[in-house]
Amino acid sequence: MKRVYFFVVLTAFLFGTMEVALKLTGSEMDSFQLTFLRFMIGGLLLLPFAIGELKKNKIKLAFKDLAYLLYVGVLGIPLSMLFFQLGVMNSNASTASVLISINPLFTMIFAHFMTEEKLKKNNVVVLLIGLLGILFMIKPWDLQKGNTVIGITFMLLAALFFGLYTVAGKISVKKMGIMAQTSISFILGSLVLLIIMLFMGRPIVAGVADNWLAVAYISVFVTGLGYFSYFMAIKLSDATTGSIAFFLKPAIAPVMAVIFLGETILWNTYIGIGLILAASWLNIQGKRKEVRLSESNHA
Repeated sequence: MKRVYFFVVLTAFLFGTMEVALKLTGSEMDSFQLTFLRFMIGGLLLLPFAIGELKKNKIKLAFKDLAYLLYVGVLGIPLSMLFFQLGVMNSNASTASVLISINPLFTMIFAHFMTEEKLKKNNVVVLLIGLLGILFMIKPWDLQKGNTVIGITFMLLAALFFGLYTVAGKISVKKMGIMAQTSISFILGSLVLLIIMLFMGRPIVAGVADNWLAVAYISVFVTGLGYFSYFMAIKLSDATTGSIAFFLKPAIAPVMAVIFLGETILWNTYIGIGLILAASWLNIQGKRKEVRLSESNHA
């Protein structure tokens, strides 16, 4: 069990430093470029584990499987994660980190319509608390300095598409395995983003040499090692325990933003973080209860 929580804490820390690292590096590099590099490199780093998973489970991917992974990858990289990077650059890192953590709320809504996971009373309560947390976090009646309407819009779109990415991934992950699906969808999604960048004339490798340390940290550690440790936590326990990392992230990231970016955390931020943490906790507890009920019914 100690190994599980080691990976959970490692994931939370790496993901908790994400917005600060992206904001610092994003001021020197193009947002499209940085998104492409970190997910292409991260996907390639996970590829050996993905291949091993496919071989172990004796799975051969057909053309329709790759086409579906392309769909999942487009939702994740050119849509969700590109909006995420643009949102980080147009809002405070502390705000961005908390807003992206609400993606499970969107996941519940999409799952209700796309899968057999229907919204229950507990889910509705979680949604309402989460939405209240968003309201306090954004404080639309008086935006905090550093936050912009476009930045918050980008972040909400990032969370929305990540929720859709998660649900789309849930549909096929049982066949492919979580490591294989993530690695291949990252690579395919990054390739689509690369085509968009070439069409738009965006830089591909320009500036990487001058910012190689930051790019390496974001790609190898935050994306590659971050997702690997997240999957290891799931492998050694379950998806609900692994998701505790996203419960801890909103508590870590604002502290990083204060230390490294000199951001100020106001009263509304504390209330917003508290409400979103409460929603996350209730969501995790609800999932655990469902797992226990399912196990007792099959016993």
